[in-house]
Amino acid sequence: MAGALSPFVYWAQTEDFISLRVALINTKNPNIALHPTKLTFSAQGHGAKGVHDYAFSLDFNQTLDPEESSYKTSDREVLFTLKKVKKVWWSRLTATPQKPAWLKIDFERWKSEDGDEEEETRDIINDYPDLYKNLHKEELGYIKENYKKVYLLIYNLFQFVGFTFVFTVLSIQYYRDGPNAMLHAYESVGSAMKFVQMLQILEIMHVMFGYTKGGLLAPLIQTLGRAFILFCMIDAEPRMHSKPVVFYLFMIWSSIELIRYPYYISQLYKIDVYPLTWLRYTVWIPLYPLGILCEGVVILRNIPYFEETMRYSVSLPNAWNFAFHLPTFLKIYLAFVCFPVMYFLMMHMYRARCKKLGIKSWKKFK
Repeated sequence: MAGALSPFVYWAQTEDFISLRVALINTKNPNIALHPTKLTFSAQGHGAKGVHDYAFSLDFNQTLDPEESSYKTSDREVLFTLKKVKKVWWSRLTATPQKPAWLKIDFERWKSEDGDEEEETRDIINDYPDLYKNLHKEELGYIKENYKKVYLLIYNLFQFVGFTFVFTVLSIQYYRDGPNAMLHAYESVGSAMKFVQMLQILEIMHVMFGYTKGGLLAPLIQTLGRAFILFCMIDAEPRMHSKPVVFYLFMIWSSIELIRYPYYISQLYKIDVYPLTWLRYTVWIPLYPLGILCEGVVILRNIPYFEETMRYSVSLPNAWNFAFHLPTFLKIYLAFVCFPVMYFLMMHMYRARCKKLGIKSWKKFK
C-alpha cells in the first residue's frame, strides 16, 4: 500500500516453527502472501500510529513451508505460525543482519514442544546462552542483565566482604596477640557478625520467591539456628562475650562463607572453577561438626547463666497462663535436637556433594 506504515511485529521460535505476532487491532482487508523465504503483509487497522494502512515485508534467514504454515486474525493482533523446513534454531529471523526497527523479539513466547498438548516454557538463557546473547544484542545493541542476577551478585558479594572482614580481623588479632585475642573476639567483630547474619535471613526469602533453587528446610534450619546462637545465646549474655568458644565459632562460620559466596557468584555466571566447587562441597566435612560442637558448648555454658538470670523464661502466674523455662528447653535441645539437626544438615550436604562432584553413594551389599 502506498503511504503505509509498518506495524510492530514480534517474533519467537521453537525448533519447528516461527511465530509472528503483528500488533494490529481490528484488522481489515488483510493482504498476505507467503513464499518459502519471504512474507508480505498489508492491512488496515489500529496500530502504533492509530488507524492507518500498515504493511511490511520480511526476507527470512532460512526456508519455510508455506503449505504447513497458517495465520489467524483476532480483535487485537494477527498471529502467524510458520513451519520451518529444517528442524533447527535460527540465529536470526531476517536474511540480513540488519533488522528493521519495527521487528522485535518476543522472549516470553519462546517455547519447546514435545508433542503433548501441554507446552513447557523454554529457558532460552540456560539452554541456549550464546543464542540468547546474540538475540539480545540484535534487539538492544547490548546485553541487558537480569535484575534478579544483579541483586544476587550484589548480595553475595556484600556477604563475602562482610565475612572476609570478620575472618581477617580475627586472624590479624590472633597473629598479633596470640590466645589473648580470643577474649576480645566478640568486642572486635560482634557488630559485623550480627549484621551479616541478619542479612542471611534474606536467603530464606530467596528460596521462597524463586530467586534461588533448592529446598527451604536446610537454609531455614541453618539460618535460624545461627541467629538463635548469635543473638539469644551470645549477644544476650555479656559473660559469653569473652569466651574462647566465640572466637572458634566465628572463625568456623566465616571459613564456610568465604567459600560459599564466591561459589554462588561463579554459578550466577555459569563459571565452573573446579577447585572452588570441590572446596564448597568438601570443607563442610570437618567444619560442620566443629561448628555444631561449638554451638553446643555455647548452649551448655549458657544454661547456668540463664538459670541465674531467668532471661527469656516465663513464670506462672501470668495473664496468658503459660510457663516457659529456657534452661530446660536448652537441655532438651542439646539432648534430642542438636544431633538430629547435625545429621540432617550433614546428609543434605553429602547428597549435594555426590550430585555435584559425581561421587557414588555407598550401597549396602545384598
